[in-house]
Amino acid sequence: MNHIWPVTLAAGDVVLRPIRMRDQAAWREVNRRNRDWLRPWEATVPPPAPGAPPVPRPTYRQMVRHLRAEANAGRMLPFVVEYRGRLAGQLTVAGITWGSMCSGHVGYWVDREVAGRGVTPTAVALAVDHCFRGLGLHRMEVCIRPENGPSRRVVEKLGFREEGLRPRYLHIDGAWRDHLVFALTADEVPDGLLRRWQRSRPGAAR
Repeated sequence: MNHIWPVTLAAGDVVLRPIRMRDQAAWREVNRRNRDWLRPWEATVPPPAPGAPPVPRPTYRQMVRHLRAEANAGRMLPFVVEYRGRLAGQLTVAGITWGSMCSGHVGYWVDREVAGRGVTPTAVALAVDHCFRGLGLHRMEVCIRPENGPSRRVVEKLGFREEGLRPRYLHIDGAWRDHLVFALTADEVPDGLLRRWQRSRPGAAR
């Protein structure tokens, strides 16, 4: 396992860096402003079995401690997204599996104020390139609710393949939701996903 963490990745105005305890105030402020926009796509915990105690929502500090432990174990890369020096979202590579699979999946959210500026595709491309070239993973997935048009446009811009539907795949916004699976393998982007994305943008030199 060639696990590289912590790491900071950057392209222009977009930076991915490890989430920190001292990000709490900025993270909460961005999350609060975007609450209504993010709620339909946010992971939730299913109700407990009858008679079982409810599972409390983790605090920010508990979340960061969990993410750090997973990162140190080589199972996760928990980044915040910065745009022009300000915290603008979160991107996590999770479910990292080594051995004969060498894969992971990417989840992300971004401040609505910076949506449409290429921030999320750039962040995803940075993370995927790091996973392929830095960690030596072979395959990356993004799973998206069919109704989530903005997130689907991100993977379409980046050229991920749509592989099919996973019914009732994740508990999102209070219920089990279907998700579409999009994937890329390292051999599909030999020159790097970020380079391909940058070349495809309007006005890019060819």
